[in-house]
Amino acid sequence: MSVDHVDETAGEALRTQAATALRYYDVAPGVRLNVRSGPGTGYPIVKILPEGIKVPVYCQTPGTRVSGYYGTTSIWDNIGNGEFVSDAYVHTGSDGYIAPRCA
Repeated sequence: MSVDHVDETAGEALRTQAATALRYYDVAPGVRLNVRSGPGTGYPIVKILPEGIKVPVYCQTPGTRVSGYYGTTSIWDNIGNGEFVSDAYVHTGSDGYIAPRCA
């Protein structure tokens, strides 16, 4: 009978790498940002972020076109489980996608 060795350190290393790769981005100055349950202005607001906050961007997806502090875009940033904000209010340093597309 053989026993396969499971390398738990490899899994831990991948989790650590993913955690350190996650960046936080500034929300536009002076903005209290609506967080919605989906990628568009037609989705309900689930909370409002305070001024001066930074947000993680786990993935991005197309949605309602919005004009905001950083221009006009249809890109929406997923900042948590069921939480989306328009990329027009997040300083990612790019007019395009900076994270994987949401599944």
